[in-house]
Amino acid sequence: MHVEFDRDTCIGMFQCTDEWDAFEENRDDGKADLAESEETEPDVFVREVPDGAELDAEFAARTCPVDAIRLYDDDGEQIV
Repeated sequence: MHVEFDRDTCIGMFQCTDEWDAFEENRDDGKADLAESEETEPDVFVREVPDGAELDAEFAARTCPVDAIRLYDDDGEQIV
């Protein structure tokens, strides 16, 4: 499972940071950051979801008010 975070779309509500500790508040930019991620295209960050963090990652994606977080299963099918 992996997560994709579109940081450009992020509006800095930081609800994701309450759900999964992989998301961190960046008050200077007014946006969240996805720790241990790789930028795959401008302002899009991707990382694997570690075992045991799947539910937290799903909650983070579901709470994002602007759908900046997408979660994909191992087959590449979008879950959230």
